[in-house]
Formats: sequence, C-alpha cells, structure tokens
Amino acid sequence: MRPSDVLAQDEVRLLQRALGEWGGPARCSDELACGMGFVNARDLLDRSRTLSRALGDDDPIKPVDWARILLAAEIVFVSDLVGSGVEWQTTTGLTDEATLPILRAIQRKLAGTVRAFYGKRPDA
Repeated sequence: MRPSDVLAQDEVRLLQRALGEWGGPARCSDELACGMGFVNARDLLDRSRTLSRALGDDDPIKPVDWARILLAAEIVFVSDLVGSGVEWQTTTGLTDEATLPILRAIQRKLAGTVRAFYGKRPDA
C-alpha cells in the first residue's frame, strides 16, 4: 500500500520525522528494536532511513513495515527513556498538542493494515 493511498501529507511527514528521531536524540536497545520487529538497533536505524525514504517517495509499503513504522513512531514520541519523550517539541518543532491528533489519525487509518500484528512481534 502506498502512503498516499491512506495518509495525508502531514501524517506522512510526522512518521518521517519520528523515524528520524531514532538517529538523533532517541536511543534504542537491541532488545527493544527486536520487539518492534527489527533485527537489532542497527537494523532499526538502517530501516528507518529506508522506510522514511519510501514514505517520502510514495513507494508501496508492506503491512509488516507499516506495523514497524507505527510502533517506532509511537515509542519515540512518548518514551522519555528511549525515545524523544519530553524533548519531542525541541527536536522536532512539533508540540505534543499538535502531534497527538495526527498520530491518532494515523493509528485509525492504519488499524486494518496492522491488525494482524496486534499483540505480536512483527517478524524481522
């Protein structure tokens, strides 16, 4: 499924920004990356760049990768332990109040696509 088939441009930009946070202020352990469906933290960084590019280029994205993108965005936005957390606004320029409605819209729009991964670890 192409990003433009389901998401608005501001939603795509939010996901791209969230993925970019993993290469910046956010720090992920190998174990957490594995739980998000990546092989390890290095794979998270590498795939984040690839997936961000796919989002921007409107390339088709597989359901398992949509699940990875969504979970990585949720964690990096909320977690102060491993993500951007309270620094989100400082590092992205987006307030929590602006981000949350966009993230909720993305969750609703991708629900059917990622439903198979609810409560499961996406296979790497």
